[in-house]
Amino acid sequence: MSKIKRVVIVGGTHGNELTGIYLVKKFERSPHLIQRSSFESLTMIGNPKAYAIGKRYVDTDLNRCFLRQDLENPNLSSYEAQQAKIIYQTFGSQGSQQADFVIDLHSSTANMGLSIILSNENLLNLQLAAYLTTINSKVKILYSTSRNQERPHLDSICEFGCTLEVGAVAQNVLDAALFQETEEIVRAILDYLAAYNQGNSPDGKETISVYHSIQTIDYPRNELGEIQAMIHPQLQFQDYQPLDPGEPIFLTFEGKEIVYEGDSTVYPVFINEAAYYEKGIAMCITQLSHKNI
Repeated sequence: MSKIKRVVIVGGTHGNELTGIYLVKKFERSPHLIQRSSFESLTMIGNPKAYAIGKRYVDTDLNRCFLRQDLENPNLSSYEAQQAKIIYQTFGSQGSQQADFVIDLHSSTANMGLSIILSNENLLNLQLAAYLTTINSKVKILYSTSRNQERPHLDSICEFGCTLEVGAVAQNVLDAALFQETEEIVRAILDYLAAYNQGNSPDGKETISVYHSIQTIDYPRNELGEIQAMIHPQLQFQDYQPLDPGEPIFLTFEGKEIVYEGDSTVYPVFINEAAYYEKGIAMCITQLSHKNI
């Protein structure tokens, strides 16, 4: 594989996720923290207008604007559609400053811990993820889409890269511990890429645990679309924990339990994510597998 020449670190793809925004600001004040001798590290606030107003987005979710057909569609004129095109034309393939690796920093109101969401299963991404699980036992590896399915997310603008999702932390709030842990992971990624360029990548685990997203579950709703039940107290903040058929996942306002009706053990993530209420998602269901590197 060719060497990494340019890394782009993005914060503020969602304007109310402050961890990545203030980490990017820190790196811009102290660029020596992210510079490595064998590649260039650049930073960017992905959605500056949304950050300015403290909202996730202005017109539409920027992290759903990177499908190739949308990037090439001149009729899409929302602020985020235009911003996606600018980002892609700058850092995407054939861009003016084409990136070889992108790190997209996010935070979640769900208890996602330190989640590495991979854009694809290429060897560098897998080996990097395996290494990160070796140096920090809190790191989880998540595939958010099916194999060969095109992804609309910012980290899909180049072949190598990942999204770092940390939580739980409220929107428009900073959590010092998560901020520090996020910075440590970012700098570890950069160190790994520097070693990779020198041909001496540090070893990671030979077998990794990977959570594959297979479906989403919405809240129970009435004919008007109003939510009729909440995440069950037993499930709240239990991201990545096993959920067996028959276990409760929702609790109605009258106190009735609604159970999971699947036929096998699964592992919910993004449980009760605040930003997903509008998307009709109460949780994402994953399957756990073990992959040899």
